[in-house]
Amino acid sequence: MPHDAHRTIDFFAEDALPAPRVTPAEAARVAEALGFTARAEALGSQQDANFLLRADDGAPLAVLKIANPAFGALEVEAQDTAADLIASAHPELRVATVLRRPDGSPRRTTVDTGSGPAVARLLRYLPGGPLSGPRHLSPSTVAAMGTTAAKISTALRDYRHPGLDRVLQWDLRHADRVVAGLAEHIDHPDQRTAVLAATAEAWARVQELAAALPSQAVHLDLTDDNLIRCPDARLPLPDGIIDFGDLSTSWAISELAVCLSSMLHHDGVEPHHVLPAVRAFHAVRPLSPQEAEALWPLVVLRAAGLVASGRHQAAVDADNAYVTAALDREWRIFEQATRPPLAVMTHLVKAATGLAEAPGAAEAPAFPLLRDIPADDIVRCDLSTDADSMDRGAWLEADAEERLAAVALAGGAAAAATRYARARLTRTPALSAVSAATVPTGIDLRLGRATVVQAPCAGEVLGAAPGRVEIACGPRLLALSFPRTVPPLVSSGTSVPAGGELARLPSGASLHVVLRDSTSPAVPPLVRPEYAAGWLALTADPAPLLGLPATDRTHQEDLLDRRDAVFATVQEHYYANPPRIERGWRHHLLSTDGRSYLDIVNNVTPLGHAHPRVEQAVSRQLRRLNTNSRFHYASVVEFTERLAALLPDPLDTVFLVNSGSEAVDLGLRLAIGASGLHDVVALREAYHGWTYASDAVSTSLQDNPNALATRPDWVHTVDSPNSYRGRHRGADAVRYGPEAVAVIDELAAAGRPAGAFIGETFYGNAGGVALPDGYLAEVYAAVRRHGGLTVADEVQVGYGRLGHWFWGFEQQQVVPDIVCVAKAMGNGHPLGAVITSKAIADRYREQGYFFSSTGGSPVSSVVGLTVLDTLRDEDLQANAVRVGGHLKRRLEALAPRYGIIGAVHGSGLYLGLELVRDHTTLEPATEETAELCDRMLDLGVVVQPTGDHLNILKIKPPLCIDTTAADFFADMLDLALAQLGHGRTW
Repeated sequence: MPHDAHRTIDFFAEDALPAPRVTPAEAARVAEALGFTARAEALGSQQDANFLLRADDGAPLAVLKIANPAFGALEVEAQDTAADLIASAHPELRVATVLRRPDGSPRRTTVDTGSGPAVARLLRYLPGGPLSGPRHLSPSTVAAMGTTAAKISTALRDYRHPGLDRVLQWDLRHADRVVAGLAEHIDHPDQRTAVLAATAEAWARVQELAAALPSQAVHLDLTDDNLIRCPDARLPLPDGIIDFGDLSTSWAISELAVCLSSMLHHDGVEPHHVLPAVRAFHAVRPLSPQEAEALWPLVVLRAAGLVASGRHQAAVDADNAYVTAALDREWRIFEQATRPPLAVMTHLVKAATGLAEAPGAAEAPAFPLLRDIPADDIVRCDLSTDADSMDRGAWLEADAEERLAAVALAGGAAAAATRYARARLTRTPALSAVSAATVPTGIDLRLGRATVVQAPCAGEVLGAAPGRVEIACGPRLLALSFPRTVPPLVSSGTSVPAGGELARLPSGASLHVVLRDSTSPAVPPLVRPEYAAGWLALTADPAPLLGLPATDRTHQEDLLDRRDAVFATVQEHYYANPPRIERGWRHHLLSTDGRSYLDIVNNVTPLGHAHPRVEQAVSRQLRRLNTNSRFHYASVVEFTERLAALLPDPLDTVFLVNSGSEAVDLGLRLAIGASGLHDVVALREAYHGWTYASDAVSTSLQDNPNALATRPDWVHTVDSPNSYRGRHRGADAVRYGPEAVAVIDELAAAGRPAGAFIGETFYGNAGGVALPDGYLAEVYAAVRRHGGLTVADEVQVGYGRLGHWFWGFEQQQVVPDIVCVAKAMGNGHPLGAVITSKAIADRYREQGYFFSSTGGSPVSSVVGLTVLDTLRDEDLQANAVRVGGHLKRRLEALAPRYGIIGAVHGSGLYLGLELVRDHTTLEPATEETAELCDRMLDLGVVVQPTGDHLNILKIKPPLCIDTTAADFFADMLDLALAQLGHGRTW
């Protein structure tokens, strides 16, 4: 070994660490000396020289890594040994271990570079590529990064080696010295000041905790650059680890801090988006309370170190493109890391790991804050999603809060007060790509009479100016804001006794009350829900200072677990971590966090959510009568007359039921009973319901993966007439009709003629694919020729949703024998119907009688009438033409820009955006579609996949949706597709 074999790096003893200058030709010669004949391609590195070695046919063979001459052989040996250790401990991970000769010795040597001798070695090449780049990181990717970091941390926990005894600029134990020594290279004065200030604050906090932070061997560079994607995964999920060059002994929690920081530059990623990684890490390698406290300060220190080190490295190694390309990215990491206050992110980390303290509240004061207003005279104004005052879109009114306060005061209240910590729906925009600040950190009051604001306890006046007073209130600070025209009655720096006057407020004045930790940063009046747990941990509910009870802050976080415990889990819910939706209005869904989501999936509510006419009609009828349809009342007659009038002859007789499943079940029974034939022909890739008969003819593989194998022998299926991805595509789709006819004829020839053919008239379950022209005419004729009847499933596509046609069968220019409809009929009320001819309906008596307890009840009938009236009066079918046509054009315009878009299906406001990986094979982009739906939710849009491969966005919003909302959906889809890296690369 050379004389310095046992030395290790001390960054502060080096002037600079420029990467060694090695040409690809020189690298190839080094590789040959190590036993590989290959072509060398330079790879980026900040301080080393890395090369990808390729065979003559271009296949990657290995990575040649030439360490910076400042790094000694002992350090390299420690790195290679650690890599082997991790590979052994976690065989599910791929690790860039050193390659070995036949005798087991590492393919490692010392080479001369222009900067001195350096250790060169061959490492295992990991295909898949890094997670680096601007692509948005989904929650699953973020969590997988956290899990991987935890696995590395546990594997290295007991690892010891003399080559770990290093002083690195990346070791966060030296972050203050690194930033102080390199900050001069940050040219922009404002940036330099920001970096130094953030470093000082974060370092001070870490030093308070340092003695309790465990140290161990750490990789110290588990970033998006060094976590490699699994090559077999459709989404970016890491399973590979490279680059052990920063391996050292340091605080164990640094492993996670470094990993988190690397996420912050990705498109659309905010600090709160990294919390899944914190949870995942904690699940594998639990954080101590002190580590949870130190984590975000270390993220900030890492970010500051990146900025200072990057600019220093660019100064000493100006030709290093890898370094200069990272400068903007590093600054974005710093901006994001420092955007929320340290204390806020620390409390979010503690909440994510279950280490948060119980929420605080003010104690009953010696004197109430308002001298002349007892608590009984204060009315609490509820502005939350649950509040009745938010009905009928009141949350969208600009003056809603003032109006509600005025109503309370007009009713005799001495003051109107809002609630602490309960999200205000009044601050929620209808359409927004990011959540609004809706969660209050204090209480707002509007006074109905003049009063004196007095000190609830004795304390020092910390600040006083027109419109503002701050006093110490035990361990907390009480901040009061009122009109600037009102002078305070105390001065800064003085002491005030309990009950001492602070200000005299006139009637009509506003007062904002915040009670926060004395050491916390200034708290905004309202904060975004994603950060609310962090901000609220710095505050306490001031309601007791007014004599009012504190707000109940139990958010029923276990609600989803309770659902799974008692509500059969086969009844699935949208999203892995769904928002809690407790209100809807028109085409908006509203969460208890005060977030508005554009509803793109609800064809159950064609009129829009919470339509006043439906609500009034139901309320009025419930006040009068609701019983079963055996009683004689007008509404059932009027409704069935109206419904029958919407259908062509001879469809004149109506059965009323409660759902689409029941409607299809009954429709099949009618067809089989009237025809006397018991076999049924159904389309593949269709869903018709959950009852025995409707499930028997449901062939959607997504709803039942064994659908085709488990059909009863009386059900016969024909090809899905899908002109996009079926067996016959484009113009060849005309072949589906004759082929289905052949099946029907063969059944008849075999002595089993079909008593019924059932199919959606417009292929809703396949994403809104229109049937080939003439398809139903051919199939219906064949069925009828052999004595069978035709059943049209209009449950999803009927009732004007297609825009140009009220019924889907009108597009095919046919008249079925039986029509089944539901969903849209009741605007969310359970209502379904079967419409057929009187002759077919009368044949049912041969099977017995029909009765549905609530089908056709007075309430159901009134709802059905109201929906039909409103569809007509609000011109919603024509709106489906206008807005649906506009939206389809917007979606079609995206297709040339995003290769993943295969087709835009549908008509009116039943559209489907089909996503594929290949435009020739039409390989479905199933995982990508699910990821896109999750990202769209984060951007304020509820949209879900459909189809046998779950690769089609089903676009079927309430028919009241307007062009503004349609454009918002298209804009967010454009943004999400770009952020997820689906843009074409030409």
